[in-house]
Amino acid sequence: MKHLATKYLKTGSLISIMAGILLITLSLVIGKVPVFLFFNLDLGGFADVFFEYSTYLGDGLIWIPITLFFIWKQRQYLVLLISTISTSTLLAQGIKNYVFTAEPRPTTLIADRSLIHTVPGVELHGFYSFPSGHTTTATCIFLLACLLVPKKWITPIGFTYALLVGYSRVYLAQHFPLDVGGGLLVGSISVWLSVYLQRIYNQSLKQLD
Repeated sequence: MKHLATKYLKTGSLISIMAGILLITLSLVIGKVPVFLFFNLDLGGFADVFFEYSTYLGDGLIWIPITLFFIWKQRQYLVLLISTISTSTLLAQGIKNYVFTAEPRPTTLIADRSLIHTVPGVELHGFYSFPSGHTTTATCIFLLACLLVPKKWITPIGFTYALLVGYSRVYLAQHFPLDVGGGLLVGSISVWLSVYLQRIYNQSLKQLD
């Protein structure tokens, strides 16, 4: 595990956690509906198309090409990848289904739909809002990149990617900023737990040598 760029992981996860705490704090102090309406703006047709498709960069299917890449180039870190996918899924879905059960999403909670900007053709979900699964996935991918790509530019570019995916969920009226904050935290926790599991795996291999 010493070959992984934990320096950049620390920076990336610190930024993600701080952003997550900020979004959650603003939502709790001001109210999650006012904060949502502040960010859920109609930015025009180009933005509608951009966020409609960029949100797929946080969809669970994105793990398929990433897994193929790991098998091809980073096979020694498959434990890290598999545990990240498993842990983030279990945490996000566990919170959605057993902690904040069937938490209403914006178009369900806000009675006056005229206040909400929606994108035509995008299917709107009604419940299981907290945390944002797409943001969780994007945060995990960002932090995995921090580990495997030891370059200074990976942090700003990767964090921008995670934020764009998170904002797309608000823009498309699928989540509150509160949910995005939760996704940033869950993603960060998931990757650090996976790093720990990868270290245990590496130590077990050394004992077998």
